[in-house]
Amino acid sequence: MKIKLLCLMLVICLSFYSCNNKGDKKNTTGTNNSDKLQTTGEPGSPFATTTIDGKQLPNPPFPFEGKIEQDAKSSKPYWPPQIVPPKGAPNVLLIMTDDQGYGISGTFGGVIPTPAMDRLAKTGIRYTQFHSTALCSPSRAALITGRNHHSVGFGVIEEQSTGFPGYDGIVPLNSASVGAILKYNGYATSWFGKDHNVPTLQNNNTGPYNQWPTGMGFEYFYGFVGGETDQWKPYLFQNTTQIFPWKEDPNYNMITGMADDAINYLNQLDASDPTKPFFLYYVPGGTHAPHQPKAEWRDKFKGKFDNGWNAMREEIFANQKRLGVIPQNTQLTPWPDDLPKWETLNADEKKMFARQAENFAGYVAYTDNEIGRVIQKVEDMGKFDNTLIIYISGDNGTSAEGTAIGTAFDMAAIQAIDMPVTEQLKYYDEWGGPMTTPHMSVAWSWALIRHSNGPSKLHLISGELDRNGNVLAK
Repeated sequence: MKIKLLCLMLVICLSFYSCNNKGDKKNTTGTNNSDKLQTTGEPGSPFATTTIDGKQLPNPPFPFEGKIEQDAKSSKPYWPPQIVPPKGAPNVLLIMTDDQGYGISGTFGGVIPTPAMDRLAKTGIRYTQFHSTALCSPSRAALITGRNHHSVGFGVIEEQSTGFPGYDGIVPLNSASVGAILKYNGYATSWFGKDHNVPTLQNNNTGPYNQWPTGMGFEYFYGFVGGETDQWKPYLFQNTTQIFPWKEDPNYNMITGMADDAINYLNQLDASDPTKPFFLYYVPGGTHAPHQPKAEWRDKFKGKFDNGWNAMREEIFANQKRLGVIPQNTQLTPWPDDLPKWETLNADEKKMFARQAENFAGYVAYTDNEIGRVIQKVEDMGKFDNTLIIYISGDNGTSAEGTAIGTAFDMAAIQAIDMPVTEQLKYYDEWGGPMTTPHMSVAWSWALIRHSNGPSKLHLISGELDRNGNVLAK
């Protein structure tokens, strides 16, 4: 299970650096005397630091080792050491997009360019399996705790919680998040974007906030609470205070706004303490509905999908075989009988459905571009080589909530209110803009998820790609 692998990787990183980078061998007095612990500074001074073994979090208080007499002259102060990660401990940038099927990103054979993901794939490892629960809240709860989603209360999405064990939508106190673990080991921890794990009763301006990011071990939060939000005017919080940046900037879009805020956060952290490692959890709303890229990104894909979903699916399938993402003997599953084939559609339907896909593709590319800005910031800080970057394409597959024909207003579709294509065409020019909250046809969702029959195994694809995306070395 890749989720468990992630958390094990982080724990192993800390353990490795604790055991192999002993630094000064001065013991810090207190509860954690060990040759494996690193200490700096004069014990008892305000600037003394120490690593911890992490067997108990939060770490037990350090005992006072100073002296208290009748007067100040005879007394000796003693500050407890500041807990820091082991010397050389890596930064961690954990990225996950929303509702993206396996056939979306160009990195894995899709038809939508994702250069930020390509950049990481060329110098790292591509995995072709991810333990997805097929729902937002459960996948995310498992990811940040490293546990099965039922054991942390998320057998369903938060809005459908029932109050029964495994389904109450509440992460128990004995299930610390990876943010809490790293924070107590001295990391700077932050969360940008979507949080779909806050109990519905806490989704307000009065709390309690113990299940919000700031209550789960993340020292800074810039994002929205719930399954989705309007990207032009999001339900947006900074820590636990609701903010309204679009009032000052009428062109505000959260996909850019959260990248800007993450970059600003990294600037402040680097200026304050460039040696302090960070754990930054970056989870944009893209590409969950509503699909709302900036118009220039939507327009980049004009005409790209005019051949329709059946032809595009065949193209993606061929690409994935060429890349080695799927085995060569894989067979494509039949097209579902209850979804129309492209050639059976009339001109208006083809026009509107192509627009839906152009807009969605723009949202994918726009989101990846802003992710790339954050990655570039890490490099500009000189920390790229000491940062573990994990980029997960989708907490689950492409959503089918747009109905068979799509919609200009996704909340209508969720309530089973269809919007005929003739009505959708009235919003053609505004599709994806502030006046719409669109979703696309299920046929596009089906085409953008890999549906194939073939051997089931974990593929690890590493090595550089040529200009056509072919793997040069494995």
